[in-house]
Parts: sequence; structure tokens; C-alpha cells
Amino acid sequence: MKSVGFSASILLLCMLALVAIGQEASDASGQGSPPSTTSSVDLKPDASGKLSQQQMQQLFRVVADKDMENDKRLRDYAYIERDEEHKLDGKGQLKSTEVKTYEVMELYGEQAQRLIEKDDKALSSKDAAKEEEKIQKIIDKRKNESEDAHRKREQKEEKEREEGRKFVREVADAYNFRLVGTEPLGGRDAWVIDAEPRPGYEPHMRDAKFLPKFRGRVWIDRDEEQWVKMDIECMDTVSLGLFLARFHKGSRIVVEQIRVNDEVWLPKHVALKIDVRLALLKDFKVEEEQTFRDYKKFRATAKIIGVRDVQDRK
Repeated sequence: MKSVGFSASILLLCMLALVAIGQEASDASGQGSPPSTTSSVDLKPDASGKLSQQQMQQLFRVVADKDMENDKRLRDYAYIERDEEHKLDGKGQLKSTEVKTYEVMELYGEQAQRLIEKDDKALSSKDAAKEEEKIQKIIDKRKNESEDAHRKREQKEEKEREEGRKFVREVADAYNFRLVGTEPLGGRDAWVIDAEPRPGYEPHMRDAKFLPKFRGRVWIDRDEEQWVKMDIECMDTVSLGLFLARFHKGSRIVVEQIRVNDEVWLPKHVALKIDVRLALLKDFKVEEEQTFRDYKKFRATAKIIGVRDVQDRK
């Protein structure tokens, strides 16, 4: 997922979900659901009513590519992100709640977030000043970045995107997909597809080894071939890093997107329920909700002005 607040593990789960999405839609057609008239993929089933692996891969790539394009267009938007985290004890009773609200923006090709509220209350003058200084440091760093450093950063980002593309393509081999049906979601028709790990699947990428331990349901907009919602569940213990963290059975993530300005699909809501052990020492349960709102597109002529620039103009 796209949010600055997402941890690497959550991003992995989101990628997992996205993976399920693409191929699911193709299998959905094979179950007898008529394909969208605006589909860019040939979803005509064979004589037995099934879609070929090639068709599933094709649709999957289309959905994945569109999501990566959404990720690029997200950089054209500023928005508000609200994170609410509930920590639970071993019995599932609430121990503490923390709420943070951020303004998220793009600064010279780098997504940055400014904390604007804690527990739904405005920051103190001191804390607000610290946040402004943090943003100013990013601006100063990027304004003075050399062409060589900028090029290397872009190359690194492109390499990461390509790894994501490879991962998404492999997912099509990792699951069996079943069309549940279609249902309206956000006033639009969506395919509803279940994804179950495919017996005998052998991963080719390191991160893909986690795939058989997840299952999910995905909703794909039939007209635009964009994923709208995904509900992913962990079926077994998943270890991340060298004994760094373990996610246990029952951990779950639900992600929703919304169509913005009739041009892009962006995050709307994320709900996490995680049972994890860190460093093999401490178990804890966390429930977290992230909401995204107030998407505002930057003007092409917009200029980034830092705190010092504003002060100099006074």
C-alpha cells in the first residue's frame, strides 16, 4: 500500500492482496459472468467455460499496471491521513489507543508527512514547529540534490517497481480463484473473487514464499479493471526478517480504494488486525484503522515553499 504510514510488512500484505485481485477478475469471467464491454482483456472462456492461464495472467498484469499508475498519480495529490491504533492485551482487552493525523504531500519526488493532530487535537506550538522543521529539512535536502543523486534515486525507485511487477506476475501462479459473483460497491459493479493457495505452488521469488500462507477475497471494478477492495487473512505463522517479527494465524487486513477526480483510484480505508511477536520475545495484538480524505491535486505550476522561504518574505 501507498501510505507513508504503512510498515514494510503491511505493504507486503497489500501487494499480496493486489496480486489476488488481477487474476481473480479473469477467473470471475470464466465462471459465467459476462465480461465488461470496456475490458481491455479478452475474457472469452473456452468450450468448458474456463479461462486459460494466459488470460488470467493478462488481466492480472492489466490490473497490476493500473495500480502502479495510480501510485504514480498519487504523487500529484496532497491528502489527510488519520491513523488510529488500539493495543490489546493477551485477552484481547484494550490497553491503549493512539490517534495521529497527518498531512501528506509530495516534496521534490519524495512523499512526506507532517503531523498535524494527536488524539484529534491540534499540536502544541512547540510540536508544530518541530514538524515544520522536519519538512524544511526535506525541502533543503531535495533542493540541493545533485543530478547524479536524483538519477540514482529514480533508478532505485524504478528497480523497486520492477520487483513489484515480477511479484505480481508470480501471484497468478500461487492461487486458485473462484468467482463468488458481482455486487455494487461505491455505486459501481464489481467482481467478487475468492483466492485460495494453489496446492503444489513453488515460489520463484524470495518474498513469494509467503503467498501460500494467505487467502483472500477481492473486489474488482468491472468497467475500469481497478481493484476496489481486498480482504486478506493470514492462515499460518509468517516470519518477516531474521527472527524480527512473526505474524500469527488470524492476522487480517482490509483495504479499500476510491475513485478520485474521475482519473485515479486512491486509498480510502485500511483496517488491520494483527497478532504479532517481535524479536521472538513479546506477543502483542494491534488493531489499526487508517482513513484517507481531502485529496487535493497540485497545480502544474505549484511551487513548494518552505518555512524559511515564508519567513524571509515577511
